[in-house]
Amino acid sequence: MTADTIPLAPPAQGSKQQALLIALAGFACLSMGDGVVKSMAGQWPGTAISALRYVYGTLGLGTAILLIEGRRGFRVPRPALQFGRGAAVALATLGFFLGVQRMPLADATSIQFTSPILTAILSALLLRERAPAAAWGATALAFAGVLIVLRPNVLALGPAAMFPLVAAFGMALLMIFNRMAAGSASILAMQFLVAAMATPILIAVAAIGHLSGAPAFHVPVPDWTILLRCAVVAVTGTVSHLLIFVATTRASAAVTAPMVYVQLLMALAIGFLWFGDSPDWTTLAGGALTIAAGLWLWRSQRDPVAGGVPD
Repeated sequence: MTADTIPLAPPAQGSKQQALLIALAGFACLSMGDGVVKSMAGQWPGTAISALRYVYGTLGLGTAILLIEGRRGFRVPRPALQFGRGAAVALATLGFFLGVQRMPLADATSIQFTSPILTAILSALLLRERAPAAAWGATALAFAGVLIVLRPNVLALGPAAMFPLVAAFGMALLMIFNRMAAGSASILAMQFLVAAMATPILIAVAAIGHLSGAPAFHVPVPDWTILLRCAVVAVTGTVSHLLIFVATTRASAAVTAPMVYVQLLMALAIGFLWFGDSPDWTTLAGGALTIAAGLWLWRSQRDPVAGGVPD
């Protein structure tokens, strides 16, 4: 049997509450890396940061695969699907890194929060998964919180607001492809494959941007602090995507996706402590709605009567 024909194992049947906690930890860790990316605004372009982040990730994961699984860990089951995962994460990374360098971290994060809506829609269309009513309700409530946070800021941000929207679509596709790929290889191998597929795409985009002559995409020789910060982004990003992948193998993509809203709280905290962005009461009210949505979703997984799916 070739690698292409290895059947997919069924998703793990662990507790959906555990899946939600794992997803929450993954998205929280992702926000830490986002803060580091924003700290490089004006010093190195988002295209180059994206490429170097995944070069680091591929090398690190490749070394781990070689030590733990040996040469067999480098097989590529369902290559078209693996390429799709890599392209999706490349799209999400580029969109968000470019956006976060052009606007406040909380704004970029909030705009990206359209991804659970897109994930739920794509999950129904592509995976034929039926999300519980509570998942749709919690997503809608959290999205309302995002709109309160943004208010008219999207118009003020202009074209830059499109970057996080692109990132949202890329993240939604990644969640769907992760679900489709569950069981085709070990978790470590799956993380290596997504990084290995994304790396050449991101290097090509960074090279094209540099050769275009556009000042915003010019890639100067980085100093050691840039190299170190990109390594930090690689570690936090790799751990994040590992946790998110594990979560989507334990519960449906539509159920785990709303945990992305924890990033708003992290972005508000990082923006205030690191960049001096003070949230107003309207922003805090919107954040409170996202917390309420997460608690609703959590309760729905404990009580099937409330709209959840039994464990």
